[in-house]
Formats: sequence, structure tokens, C-alpha cells
Amino acid sequence: MPEIAPAGNEALRFCLNLNRATAVLTRHIDNRLGALHGLSLNDLTVLQYLHLAPHGKARRSDLAAHLGLTASAVTRLLLPLEKIGLVARLPDARDARVGYAALTSAGGDLLKVALESAVQTSEDLVGHVPVAQLRALSTVLDSLV
Repeated sequence: MPEIAPAGNEALRFCLNLNRATAVLTRHIDNRLGALHGLSLNDLTVLQYLHLAPHGKARRSDLAAHLGLTASAVTRLLLPLEKIGLVARLPDARDARVGYAALTSAGGDLLKVALESAVQTSEDLVGHVPVAQLRALSTVLDSLV
């Protein structure tokens, strides 16, 4: 296999490998979640974020920041989830410019079973990696965002 980055440039090598690994992992998780639950990894991430948010709701702008997306990309991501009743759109009573996304009870129910599938799929993909290495990699990734 050809070298992915110029010799000695570990930062670029890491970024390129991370990009490739993200694509491969996302594809596998998307395939499993899509087949079993009709969700993508991004959908699961949204539902999990809302589940953990106070009162099960979050400002759409905070969701965009968490996902690393633009506000319009979050709107496109939320629309199908709203249409099938997993997420609800809520206005802010004091500021019409602020909108919230809220997890519905149907969204919470689906999240519970989809998380089980996501855990199993993650184990299938990276379960062979020692836990200490996974923790170290997670710490590195946490420091980047």
C-alpha cells in the first residue's frame, strides 16, 4: 500500500487515516442501523444528544455545533426525523429566532433498541482493539473537538 502522507508528517497521516477510518466505520454502522431500524449513524447521534439534553430538547444551533454541521445541514437532517415522529420542532416562547429539537417518546423508544444494535456493531468493528487503546484514542479525539 502506498504511503498515505509524506514521510515525517504524522499530523497529516493521522488526519488522512482518521478520515478513511471514519468513512469505513460510518458505512458499516449506517448499513446495520438502516437495515434494522431505518436510521443512520447521524440520526442515532441526534437522538442520543437529545436524550442526554436537559428535558430531552436542545437548541438547533447547539445541535449543529455538536455535530460540526451548519444550521441548514441540521435542518435537512432533522426533517425526516420530524416527519416520522422521532423528533419534534419546538419554538422558543421568548425569541422567535431560536428553535428547539425535542426527542419524542417514539424517538426515545427507538433510540433504546437502536443503541443496542449500535453497541453490537461497534463491538464487531473495534472489539478486537484493547480497551486501553480505545480509551487513549477517544481521549485524543475528544481533545480535537
